Amino acid sequence: MLPATHLRLTEDPMTSSRLPHYLTAGALGLALVLSSCGSQDTTDQDAAQDEATIPGPTVQVSEDDADTADEESPQPAEDQQDADQQGEEAAEDDDEAAATQWPASNTTTMAAESTISEPVISPKSIVSNDHGLAIANNMMYQNTVTLYDTEAQELVQELSDRVSPGALGASGYPESVVGAPVEAVWTEDGQYAYVSQYRLEDMGAGAYDDCRNGDAVAPSAVYRYSVADQDWDQFIEVGRVPKFVELTPDGSRLLVSNWCDHDLSVVDTETGEEINRVPVNSQPRGIAALPDNRTVFVAAMYANELYRLDLETGEQEVIYNQAEFPRHLSLSPDAKTLYVTFAHSDLLVAFDTETNEVIRTASTGREPRSMDISADGTALYVVNYFEDTVSKFDAETFEEIERLPTGHLPIGVTYDPVTASVWVANYSGTISIYDDHSNTR
Repeated sequence: MLPATHLRLTEDPMTSSRLPHYLTAGALGLALVLSSCGSQDTTDQDAAQDEATIPGPTVQVSEDDADTADEESPQPAEDQQDADQQGEEAAEDDDEAAATQWPASNTTTMAAESTISEPVISPKSIVSNDHGLAIANNMMYQNTVTLYDTEAQELVQELSDRVSPGALGASGYPESVVGAPVEAVWTEDGQYAYVSQYRLEDMGAGAYDDCRNGDAVAPSAVYRYSVADQDWDQFIEVGRVPKFVELTPDGSRLLVSNWCDHDLSVVDTETGEEINRVPVNSQPRGIAALPDNRTVFVAAMYANELYRLDLETGEQEVIYNQAEFPRHLSLSPDAKTLYVTFAHSDLLVAFDTETNEVIRTASTGREPRSMDISADGTALYVVNYFEDTVSKFDAETFEEIERLPTGHLPIGVTYDPVTASVWVANYSGTISIYDDHSNTR
């Protein structure tokens, strides 16, 4: 293992070649050698990884939505329009009910509940779709995404990152390509997940976090996962080494931080095509979009700069550069507060999104990476990568409510409102799950 001083030079210190699969199905361990993250892996994928190994997931629906079509009589257009509107309102009510059935998150404490370690995973991130599913992205070390039922806490699908770009409408590629899933963002209805691919295997020079191969690194892509199809259904061309992905609140634009191009891809979600690039600075990562669908915050991580961008005019400004390695961005439910982790400063900062001013700060554990916010906006969950812990903060006061042990190298975290649970992705090969509603402070 390399010393921590070396590890802090890289965003994702992992082995430079794919980790071996264990021969026994029950094996829980995962070999891990810490070095430079995200290097090119040219080993052919096992045939078993080319297809989903088990059936895909389903999304929770209301009782009204579950009615079959042949049980309903045809409706005139106006009546159907009214019914559609009522259905949308019912779905919104269901979502609100799910978010309010639990105690306020800043009044509870977490309890370690279970650990997932099968199949063999190396999760870089874990993201709930807020409808009963969570997706974990296992990079080039497993070349898979894995999906979980958040209530049963069970695997429901393992899906290879090998796709046919031509079958998905993209030209100029080999018959099939292999990606490296990094981060994901779900559509509001929980039906689609956009997943960034760190690189496309065997295309261009090796991809590294220090971008050492410059322009020889090939552009990569974002895949879209469809719950209904239980498969990838879109291949979206973006920049080199795409990392974080975010949707504008209206869902019309997908925003992708291109790590080695130092810019932001703006994708029209209706067509699946990139329509613009907005330059920022060295190694952009975290993204947050305001409800106006044009104002976007971006963390230029290696430049130690936090940007505010206007997608319509292309105007940009650095609003903060006083801490090191801004990494992950989260918004309060009312979008009035922006929360940012600064990985090398062990710092959590809250900004007023109207004035760009710092509201409050708090010290974190060592190397805070990803974070998430509870559905009610009262608590923040931050994983401390070099400490093997997860912290829970009161979002209003920044009191650290608690700090609990995780698996080794916690790097991703998500709050699931269906179960009021917190899921932590541990890069070393596990997912830790915490009950966050049973114990009152």
